[in-house]
Amino acid sequence: MRAAPVPEPAATRALRDAARRHETPNGAGRMVWHGWGDPAAAPLVLLHGGAGSWRHWVRNIADLAREFHVLAGDVPGLGESGTPPEPHTAERVSGIIADGIAALLGTTRYHLAGFSFGGVMAGCVAARHGGQVRTVSIAGSGGLGLARGITPLMKVRHLEGAARVAAHRHNLAALMIADPAKIDAAALEIQDWNTRHARLRTPLISRSPALYEALGAIRAPLAGIYGACDATCLPDLAARATVFRERQPGATFEVIEGAGHWVQYEAADAYAAALRRSLARG
Repeated sequence: MRAAPVPEPAATRALRDAARRHETPNGAGRMVWHGWGDPAAAPLVLLHGGAGSWRHWVRNIADLAREFHVLAGDVPGLGESGTPPEPHTAERVSGIIADGIAALLGTTRYHLAGFSFGGVMAGCVAARHGGQVRTVSIAGSGGLGLARGITPLMKVRHLEGAARVAAHRHNLAALMIADPAKIDAAALEIQDWNTRHARLRTPLISRSPALYEALGAIRAPLAGIYGACDATCLPDLAARATVFRERQPGATFEVIEGAGHWVQYEAADAYAAALRRSLARG
């Protein structure tokens, strides 16, 4: 028996309803994109984190769409996009994303921002698209060949009701959001929707040196935007900044105090200011 559809979180329903939906090839299936803002404006492509969807950007899209043509993709194997063909490597998955961007934007130059696993994909896409990419902004990403501690998380797939909500709250506090008081109903709803739709095993790619290798081939201005309390980077956040600057002299690296891994949600205003500084360089 097919599982019942998961309702759209209340926090993202209005954004989804206001979006233009696009689909691009993804093996035998489709990759799903959502767009906001004036299609004639400068494009800004957003790529979400592992076990996520475009909903990772819920607190950023409306603001950015006042100035940019925002395109947020559901990475293959996550959200509403179909599962990509094997092998599930950084090269294969980022190639599908890059081809999707080309199908939607042609040769138009665009900005690229990625969060966590989406930052790894953004780096790989930028390495492919060369001079077409105006800026690359990466938040909270691994893939740099650096050691990181293991963050214990609770399994949620077998849980329902209050037990599932409690597990989501634990996982958000352990991995995503530094201040437990900022784990609100919206964050819990989005986390639940995202995990119910996740099929791609993104940690296997995020722990590879895929982003490190891509950074050396990126010609667009590069920026890192990380939360000071990002559990995936502790205890050596400074090593991430060193890698960015070694791979691209002139790269910027901003640290947002008090914020955790899901920095653009927990500290949306500070992230937006940092992102705009990055975009202005392009």
